[in-house]
Amino acid sequence: MIEAFLASLSTIGIAEIGDRTQVLALVLAARLRRPWPILAGVFCAALASNVIAALIGERIGHFLTPVRLNALVGASLIVMALWELRSEDVNVKSAADSRGSAFWAAFASILVAEIGDKTQIATVVLAAAYSSLIAVIGGATAGMLLACAPAVFLGKTLSARVPLKAIHYLASALFLVLGVVFLLRAYQAYHVPALAR
Repeated sequence: MIEAFLASLSTIGIAEIGDRTQVLALVLAARLRRPWPILAGVFCAALASNVIAALIGERIGHFLTPVRLNALVGASLIVMALWELRSEDVNVKSAADSRGSAFWAAFASILVAEIGDKTQIATVVLAAAYSSLIAVIGGATAGMLLACAPAVFLGKTLSARVPLKAIHYLASALFLVLGVVFLLRAYQAYHVPALAR
């Protein structure tokens, strides 16, 4: 359970750095200047998105062997490494200019931004790989909050100083290393029983 939580926390936390969800939280905070309702909206949207992703992942996980799971996680992390290198365009004008409360603006825009996002796909894969759904959901949600909270509270100051390109490269390298580790685990699990015969 602890491994599932930490794997989800680190994977999603890294994936969210420089991601459109974090940038969206940053812009909402800079424009609306209400950090606590924005953070509450981010939390609720992250929780809803992660519950849906984890339930899908749990269904998929029942059909996969440990070798296939390691291979799937490894391949998906390498795909995330490549995905991290592409720049993200974020359309936040309509969300930030919303006449509704800061909570609802954050909740709605983050929830929509997460649909099909790399972090949601990663949560599906993590839930397929680990049996503890609560740990995956908790870790993924905590990872999103850890990445978005500084953006929400520092707003404009952070947006002027953060070198997003360098952060994307660093996150990409981390995903690549983790992907290779999981692929090696799948390779060893597949070939070690064959060598023992």
